[in-house]
Amino acid sequence: MKQVKDWDVALRVIDKIEKAGFEAVIVGGAVRDHLLQREIHDVDVATSALPMEIKKIFSNTVDVGIEHGTVVVLDEGKPIEVTTYRTDGTYTDFRRPEEVTFVRDLPKDLERRDFTINAMAYTKDGTIIDLFGGKEDIENRIIRAVGDANSRFREDALRMLRAVRFAAQLGFDIDELTMKAIQKDCDLIEFIARERIHMEFSKMWVADYVYFGVKALVDSDLALYLPGNFRENLEAWKEFHTKQEEVGWAYLCLLNRNDIENINDFYKLSNKEKNFTKKVIQAYDSLLKRWDEYDYFSNDLIILETAYDFATWQGKNVPFEKEHIAKVKEHLPIQSMEQFALNGNLLMEWSGLKGGPWLKEALNKALYAVLSGRVKNDEEHLKEWFHNEFIDERQNH
Repeated sequence: MKQVKDWDVALRVIDKIEKAGFEAVIVGGAVRDHLLQREIHDVDVATSALPMEIKKIFSNTVDVGIEHGTVVVLDEGKPIEVTTYRTDGTYTDFRRPEEVTFVRDLPKDLERRDFTINAMAYTKDGTIIDLFGGKEDIENRIIRAVGDANSRFREDALRMLRAVRFAAQLGFDIDELTMKAIQKDCDLIEFIARERIHMEFSKMWVADYVYFGVKALVDSDLALYLPGNFRENLEAWKEFHTKQEEVGWAYLCLLNRNDIENINDFYKLSNKEKNFTKKVIQAYDSLLKRWDEYDYFSNDLIILETAYDFATWQGKNVPFEKEHIAKVKEHLPIQSMEQFALNGNLLMEWSGLKGGPWLKEALNKALYAVLSGRVKNDEEHLKEWFHNEFIDERQNH
């Protein structure tokens, strides 16, 4: 599904560049997703114009990577990245070229790209420029490196993981020669910044064919260099699907409970991802014993539903439907501690006692009594409960 506005904005940018006497085309993933009729997120333009020439054509630009030829054009209302055709110099760190050389012809620019499905261009009149068989590979559902695969991966080792991620997003197979090249160079993944690896996995977790991606990790031997025991846990990923990245990280941790600290550290998980993981795993463990009202009360719906999904993906027997969770949560007597009609000051006032460990015990028991529906959530009924149940119980002990 095309984001028509972005696409149209890019075409207006191209029109202005062409009127100034230069070539310009839409390139990369936008062309691929246009052919696949998938939603398009970023529409990038490549041009024969040099960055300073682009800045003369447009009045409102931002230099985001001008040394690599990229200028963001804002004239048409939405930002469009415009990058000069270029060739890459020598790669010495398996990630970035030492230098780039601007060129005036499109084929030179396209031949430096990673995969054939990403090496096509779209002209203003709707012509697809496909020099490496990208359209055919899309039809055959194949991810194939442009040119010599080993050269592509030694230039930028992250491309190996990108192949895996595209397998997960598109449900495509990795071409045999491309796969052999990854197997040969898989150890180069150790040169890639962990933050970049984290980014690729985060995109993979929300893809439509995550199992394809995990299987490609295993088949390519990349899994040997990445924490997660993907080979041993491969079948556990068959049912996995989500639209939230943190769910993927939490599931990876659930499958590797003895290695969570290493996973957190290696993949550079954020505090948000770590906290989400911790809460979901706790809710998962509680679910296997059976949730009580406090579990429903103390966890957000997303935590409970994710824990439920984990249990079903793990083949556990859960005796209720997922929809049941929201209904139970919705019908709790209170939804937050702010609504709880009891506090420590009231308890000290009613009892004449000073604070101490008993306060926390009383508040917890009162909360459970309210959540289970045994006591109404108002001062009168809670005071009656406090004197008739809590105090009596303590005195009898």
